[in-house]
Amino acid sequence: MVEHIASEVDELVLGIGSADDSHTRHDPFTAGERIMMVTKSLADSDLVIYPVPIEDLNRNAVWVSHVRSMSPTFDVAYSNNPLVVQLFSEAGVEVQQSPMFDREKLEGSEIRERMIVEAGWRELVPPAVVDIVEEIDGVERIQRVSDTDGAAAQPNPSGSTDPE
Repeated sequence: MVEHIASEVDELVLGIGSADDSHTRHDPFTAGERIMMVTKSLADSDLVIYPVPIEDLNRNAVWVSHVRSMSPTFDVAYSNNPLVVQLFSEAGVEVQQSPMFDREKLEGSEIRERMIVEAGWRELVPPAVVDIVEEIDGVERIQRVSDTDGAAAQPNPSGSTDPE
C-alpha cells in the first residue's frame, strides 16, 4: 500500500492507530513497537515517512482535529475504513482509497491468529517485522494475552458451565 501511495506523494504521514492500546489480542504491540516495525520495514524507501501514533478518542466528532494535532500537515487522507472516510470527508479533507492487496492473507487479524497458533505468519510480514516480533517475544505475548483462565469452561457448583 505504501508503494502504491508513494507514486502519488512526496511525503507520507503514516498514522499508527489505537496507539493507546497494547498487550491485547487485537493490539498486542505498543505504539513504539509498531513504529519500529513500520520504520525498519520502510527503511529502504525513498519516500519521507512520518509515523505518528494516533490514540483512540471514542469521540468521532473531534477525531479529525485530534489527528491533525498529532500530525505534520497533510493534504490528502488515504483510508479504506468507511468511518475514517466519512469523518475526513465531513471535515473537508480529500480522501482517497487504495486498492486492497491480498486482503484475506494480509489482514492484521489473520496474521495475529496465525501467530497465536504459530502457523505461517512470518512469510506474510516484512523481515524487519519478524526480527522485531522475535526480539520482543511478541508471539509469546499474543499467545498469553489471548489465553483465558478457563473459568468459562469450568462447571460451577450447580454443574452448569455457565459462569453466572
